[in-house]
Amino acid sequence: MKRLKRIVAIHDISGVGKCSLTVALPIISAAGIETSVLPTAVLSTHTGGFKNFTYRDLTKDITSITTHWKSLNITFDAIYTGFLGSFKQLDLMIEFFKTFKTDNNIILVDPVMADNGKLYKTFTPKFVKGMHQLCKKADVIVPNITEAAFLTKEEYKHGPYTKEYIERILKNLNTLGPKKIVLTGVFFKEEELGVATYNASSGKITYTLEKRIPGYFHGTGDVFSSALLSGLLNGFSLAVSASIATRFTVAAIQKTAVSKTDVRFGVNFEQGIPEFLKELKLI
Repeated sequence: MKRLKRIVAIHDISGVGKCSLTVALPIISAAGIETSVLPTAVLSTHTGGFKNFTYRDLTKDITSITTHWKSLNITFDAIYTGFLGSFKQLDLMIEFFKTFKTDNNIILVDPVMADNGKLYKTFTPKFVKGMHQLCKKADVIVPNITEAAFLTKEEYKHGPYTKEYIERILKNLNTLGPKKIVLTGVFFKEEELGVATYNASSGKITYTLEKRIPGYFHGTGDVFSSALLSGLLNGFSLAVSASIATRFTVAAIQKTAVSKTDVRFGVNFEQGIPEFLKELKLI
């Protein structure tokens, strides 16, 4: 039996509302990958739609955890960062990358900081500059259109988009350093939504577009990025991994919409895992 690959997911934990670590851990583990976690914060609920949530910043714990892992000579096949709660955590992640990056592992950064043309309330232009530096260290980045616009100083536009606009953003993101780019929130017609990928090594750009499901659903970016990384570590190309992740995410949204579940609690990805594993050729 082959050794399990091991990743470390560096995100916050929300006790209620499926996102971040409560999404990454089950999806990546189901894909046959050992999933270690480094929490950046603990919240009673996620911040979308819930009021009076509690928040505990874990910045002070990150260095001691990193030091302990280093003393144990722990290695990772991938490092996966999502929500980072402070500018200081960006600096700590750069140090973490220096400590645990090898010639054989990959760093995937989901630059969580903005959507719909605006930064999230907790972030400032200073944070954007820090995220810019973090993305330089990544092998793969997974921004949405808004985050990509901030990272590249490209003008943000509301869709539908043109291929010229999307492909310019992809290539500008590549100049930051990452060789593989996955841009989410792409659409050329109002009734569709999906992703674009760019592999700088081959120069290949691909698109995966699915039928848009009306509404706003929390945690879908985390579902997508976790499924994408699962595909990459199971030997699939960037384009194929993005396609698998898109279908898995759309299926989760569809199940949630049909059941009329309160969207604050996240999407129903759990019941789609068997089909996801079939696509990964694990069952």
